[in-house]
Amino acid sequence: MKPLATLLAHGRTIRVMGFDDAPFERRRGAPVDVAGVVCAGTRFEGLVWGTATRDGDDATAVLQGLLLDSKFAEQVHLVLIDGLAVGGFNLIDLPALAAAVERPCVAVMRKRPDMPAIQRALARFDDAERRLGLIERAGVIHETAPFVFQVAGAEPAVVARALAAVTDRGHVPEALRIAHLIGSAVKTGQSSNRA
Repeated sequence: MKPLATLLAHGRTIRVMGFDDAPFERRRGAPVDVAGVVCAGTRFEGLVWGTATRDGDDATAVLQGLLLDSKFAEQVHLVLIDGLAVGGFNLIDLPALAAAVERPCVAVMRKRPDMPAIQRALARFDDAERRLGLIERAGVIHETAPFVFQVAGAEPAVVARALAAVTDRGHVPEALRIAHLIGSAVKTGQSSNRA
């Protein structure tokens, strides 16, 4: 698989798989549906669907399996995740995921997270230190307008260019926007107005 910088330098289409969780029950341990949307640039090409656990510890393994067990595994250049968690505080080990799928993984955020609020929320978990460690392992939060992200497996400047290439408008890459719309429609009967 060619590096992102090479693909961008040659004007090649970047294929991404973007993951977002669908609306879920507030009960700890509840199943959380996860949509993974594949886009070539901003064009929708496919979908995978899986289940993680609310506030669990299986998010990294679930996303890894959804990509590697799919027919899209050889085509995807970059993995995008809506934030660093699915289903509440089921946190993703970003470096471990990037190593397992052998491609860059990016947690994309709408804004810089409120770390004091996150630390207060995590204090109610018996394994709060482990969960905080996963946030720290994800590394520096980069802000390259209009994107806010953490990345494992690629240089932030290259990732910012790739994000721009897979975003139609605004600051949400198309694969994440579509994953959000599909997840909310499947669970509630209609897509939400915030994508």
